[in-house]
Amino acid sequence: MESPSARNESPTGDVDSRIGRIIDRAIARNIPGLAPLPQTESELDVGPTPKELVYSDETARLYHYEPVLDEIYRVPLLLVMSPVAKGYILDLARGQSLVEYLLLQGHDVYMLDWAAPRREQSRLGLAEYVIDLVGGCIDAVARDCGEDDITLVGYCMGGMLSAMYTALNPTGAVKNLVCFTTPANGDGMELYKKWMTSPAFDIDRLVDELGNIPGDFINQSLQALRPLQRSANQMRLLNNVQDDAFVKAHLRFDRWAVDQLPVPGMLARDLVRDFIIGNKIVDNTLELRGQRVDLARITVPFLHVAAQHDHIVPAAASRDLIGLVGSKEKQEIVMKGGHVSLVAGGNAVFRLWPQLDQWIRVRAT
Repeated sequence: MESPSARNESPTGDVDSRIGRIIDRAIARNIPGLAPLPQTESELDVGPTPKELVYSDETARLYHYEPVLDEIYRVPLLLVMSPVAKGYILDLARGQSLVEYLLLQGHDVYMLDWAAPRREQSRLGLAEYVIDLVGGCIDAVARDCGEDDITLVGYCMGGMLSAMYTALNPTGAVKNLVCFTTPANGDGMELYKKWMTSPAFDIDRLVDELGNIPGDFINQSLQALRPLQRSANQMRLLNNVQDDAFVKAHLRFDRWAVDQLPVPGMLARDLVRDFIIGNKIVDNTLELRGQRVDLARITVPFLHVAAQHDHIVPAAASRDLIGLVGSKEKQEIVMKGGHVSLVAGGNAVFRLWPQLDQWIRVRAT
């Protein structure tokens, strides 16, 4: 039998009470000295895994992560980030870090991360990124660890750069190639293409006036793909504002999502003209310094991982990659999740990471 006090409680009262607690907490977080929201990378504890800068050139930064096991696999692993995104998404936090996970499985992990380009680096185009910067980092890994072979793992546009490099160097150092959510078909980037073929969009004017394409411009273009997503995320944060762990995890993702790097002007031109509009990868007409980038020349073991709900690189943009690559030993995994949650979400440690480790470890000796 209900007590009189229980009968007097109403759903409205429960809601009002909850809203009151949320408002109190939100106010407290915005009063100086009273549990403010973390803002900086150090406050959010991103990129916690110990690493050393072993090589740099132009915008490229090559890091080596400190091994945590006494015995490691012979073939080192090089993670290649997209030039528009910061690498800490792969080392988001302890227990939520692909880098940490790979180290604990015994892999020797390097990462090619990118710095914001200076004005004079606006001259860097696709050829410089693929041949000079990715190629230079692969050579630097060999010098640092003493091994001639390497497993190349590219995320998003980093996968595109990795595939192009491997196609241009089919008998080179790359022993295994892995691409996550990697675009290959420019026609499949439908919203990007619609925008970039609009009479109002002038890539030459942007580059001539700005030199490099600002990170804010890139962020706004990504937000335009899902205009209500940020509002939904803010509502989710409000509903969980009393959960400190949720808040911090949410803010790590949120900060990374808007923390876009500027793109060198020439690279932006090349991507717009040759990939989005020209669709030269699928047409097999892309050339870098006179060399044709034919993905059919890739013969090493190949793995492509795509996300079912990827709005940044939709299936129409990525699904041709597996067919274009010439390897006899190749596999594609399509998993639930989005562009980011695939590699760094709460379920990645149970879904993607173990499969990635299993695929790499049998080819890392």
